[in-house]
This record gives sequence, C-alpha cells and structure tokens, in this order.
Amino acid sequence: MNKARTDNVHLLEHSLVAAKMSVLRDKTTATVQFRRALEQVAILLLTEASKHWSTLVRKIETPLAPMAAATLARPVVFAPILRAGLGLLEGMLRVIPEAEVGHIGLYRDEVTLRPVNYYCRLPDGLPQSHVLLLDPMLATGRSATEGATLLKAQGATSIQFICVVACEIGIGQFRSVHPDIPIYSAAIDPELNEFGYIVPGLGDAGDRYFGTL
Repeated sequence: MNKARTDNVHLLEHSLVAAKMSVLRDKTTATVQFRRALEQVAILLLTEASKHWSTLVRKIETPLAPMAAATLARPVVFAPILRAGLGLLEGMLRVIPEAEVGHIGLYRDEVTLRPVNYYCRLPDGLPQSHVLLLDPMLATGRSATEGATLLKAQGATSIQFICVVACEIGIGQFRSVHPDIPIYSAAIDPELNEFGYIVPGLGDAGDRYFGTL
C-alpha cells in the first residue's frame, strides 16, 4: 500500500481502499453493504498500521520441516470510541481475535462541538501493548484527542489512531496535542460544515453502520 504525507499522517492510496470508500460515501448504500465495506476498510487500515510491529522468533514444525516463525512481540488492544468506533472493531477482531478491547464513551455536545466523557473501561497492561484508538471520522479532532489523552493517562505508550475519513482541521487539532501518535486514514477531505461534519465525508458513520438514521 502506498502512503502519502510525511507528518506522521498516513493516507492509504490503494485501489481496493478507493473502491470501498465509494461504497461508504454513496448515500444510497444500504446498512448491510455499509457495514461490510466499513469492516473491510478497517482490515486494510489495520494491515498498514501493523506493518512494522516488532515480532519474536519461535520454532514451529510445518508438515515438511522445522522452521523459525514469527509471533507478535507485544499484545494488542483495540480501543474504539463509542459508538461509531465499533464499526472498525468488528473487522479488526477477525484478523486479531486474541486482542483485548477497551471502550471509550464520548459524545459531542451539539452546541460547543466538544467531547463529553461518559464512559471509559480499558484493559490492564496498556503500557506493554500496541493500542489502536478507533473512530471512523476525524472531524473537529476533539474526540480523538480526548481518547488519546485517556489512553496515555492509563499508561499507554504505543498508540496509533485509525480513522476512515479525516479532515485538515481534525488532523491539526489532534497533532497539536499528540504529535507522537501516528494517524492512519483512508481519505482526507477538505473541510467541515457548520455542524462539524466532514464534507464531502460520508455522513454519520455510527448512524449508517447501526441503521439508526
């Protein structure tokens, strides 16, 4: 997968990602197709984000011969921001079913557009783990920023933020507080509207994933 940008923001430029993004963006896409496409994009994003994770060597036996094989050096924790982040979680758990899962509950105040924290339950062992913070949209950037702050407060040191669509405002906000955390996104759109939604975006990812439009 090719990547654009060099400021710790990784934009995936891949034909499969582009095709799946067309499905996600299309307002006529039904819930079942939206879910499937979001989970598939999540897998592609995970593949890119995990590319340079460290591994350990272990000896195994194939049906034909012994060999030195790889295993991940650190455990993995997925931390979706509720509720839309759950749409990324499903696909990623298919790839790493042994991962632990934390949940960060934030909602956006519709007047101030700032996040309100109502729930946070995270696994033990964050300092020893690869932690992926999940939220499909990086719009104002405030929810992702708060989520990363909560992870660091619990001792997480290896954090990656995964989203599907970001915008420059959200990227700037996130990096102003957490420049050490890499961002992985399938698209970067130019602007927000007056309600804080990314344009052209794909609408409310949570509502579209859960069928609550």
